This record gives sequence, C-alpha cells and structure tokens, in this order.
Amino acid sequence: MQTIKVNIDDYELVGEGANGLSYNHKSNPSVLLKMYMCNFEAAEQELVQARKVYAAGIPTPEPGELVTDGTRTGILFRRMVGKKSYARAVSDDPEHLEDYAREFAGMCRQLHQTHVDTTQFVNVKDHYLNLLNDNPYFTPEQKVKIREFILDAPQADTAIHGDLHFGNAIFVDRDGRREKYFIDLGDFCYGYPMFDVGMVYLTCLLNDDEYTKNAFHISKQMSSRFWKAFAPVYFGEDADMEAIEKEVRIYAGLKTLIIERDSHRLMPEFHAMLEGTIY
Repeated sequence: MQTIKVNIDDYELVGEGANGLSYNHKSNPSVLLKMYMCNFEAAEQELVQARKVYAAGIPTPEPGELVTDGTRTGILFRRMVGKKSYARAVSDDPEHLEDYAREFAGMCRQLHQTHVDTTQFVNVKDHYLNLLNDNPYFTPEQKVKIREFILDAPQADTAIHGDLHFGNAIFVDRDGRREKYFIDLGDFCYGYPMFDVGMVYLTCLLNDDEYTKNAFHISKQMSSRFWKAFAPVYFGEDADMEAIEKEVRIYAGLKTLIIERDSHRLMPEFHAMLEGTIY
C-alpha cells in the first residue's frame, strides 16, 4: 500500500491515545489524521481493517489514505466536526448521565445484532487464542484452562467492536438529529457479544478512580452509575443481573489479554477475576 507524504505543520495536535496521536487539519475541517506510534505494517493493517468495517455498514468515520510525515505512519479519516464521546458527554453534562448510558446501550445492542461476512473478519475466539499464545503472564496450566473456556464460548456471526467502551463511541448533533459512530475498531471481529460487554463492564466498574478520571474524564462513581443505567437497556429490564454480572466479570477478566498486549505489563487485578472461575 502506497503512502502519501503530509506536512505535520499543516495539522494541529488534538488528542493522544494508547497507540498514537490525533490531529485536525488546520485549514480543512473535514480531515482528521491519526498518527501511529507503531510500525508501518501495523498502521497498514489497521487501515485495511477500517475500510472493511466501513464497507460492512458499521457506523464509523470513513477512512481515507495511508500517510507519512517522513518518520511516522498514519491514516486520514473523515473528521466528525463537533463530535463528542459518550465519556466526554457525561463529564460535560452529568445530569443526563443515565440518558447517555441508555443511548450507548442501544448502540451496542444494534452492533451486536449486526451479522457480518465471516470471510472478511477474524472470529473473536481465534483472536483471543492468538493473544493467549503471545501472552507471557499466564502459566502453561492457566493457559490450558483459558483456552478451553474460549473454545467453549457460544458462537455467533455478529459484530464485535473489540475495545468497546464509552470513550470509543461518539455522536454529532447535526440538523436536529444525532449521528452516532464507533471509533478505534482495530480489534474488530465477530462472535459472542460478551467478549465486548466485558470491556464495558471493566471500564465502568473495575478501573480505579484515578485511571477513570485520566482516561475518561469522569469519576468512578459516575462510571458505576453508567453501568447501572446501561445494563437494563442492553440486557432487558427483567434480566437476572446477578447471573449476568457473574458471566460478564469473566469476560472482563479475559480483556487482560488485550490490555497486557498494549501495556506490556502484568495486570494482576484483572487476572484475579479469572481465579476460581476459569482456573
């Protein structure tokens, strides 16, 4: 895949994430640049993935070209002018926290009911098995048990975001209507929705207060309220929440495979959720 040379002086830094930096074009408000800290191959793979997700009809900003500033590699996206994440919306407008949580839950339900072409995307089980193989923090005996759990999980052909939380869903209010999108779909795949809901649960209830404030601009108390409003909409008002949360916590624990891949360090607090359940 060919890269286009860009002048980084034409862009204004507006955000920083785990894998890169975000820039707005100074003179063209429709252009967003995501410049990656990773190598060329990883950026290229993410662009290929982003294009397939967009083509599958998942509501996400349209991806453009692969670019370079001479040192780093990045991707141009169609910028959602005036966008706000659900995390930022809660921070700015806490009185409507429950409304935002219910709206986000509706987005997630729709995503997890979207059937995809399974020849175009990775099965979530295969994705997690690959992560498990590369993870240095579990013992061989623990890996055997985790592998068995993953393989025994229910099968589905519906969309999985891969890093689903209230910071990776955005909305834009335009012409009297709200347009909603998912972002950061580098781990997009298909399969059992609990692999996704585990991350929602983790970000709402399992991170400490300092991390929640730094990453999502809200307090742990607010993120807990978000889950309480999210769950009845996503699972149904009559759902057995005690049984559901028992299952969700295991999938939240499995998210350590993604977190440890990105952070390159042991996350014992998430491992603890697997003790006495998977192994």
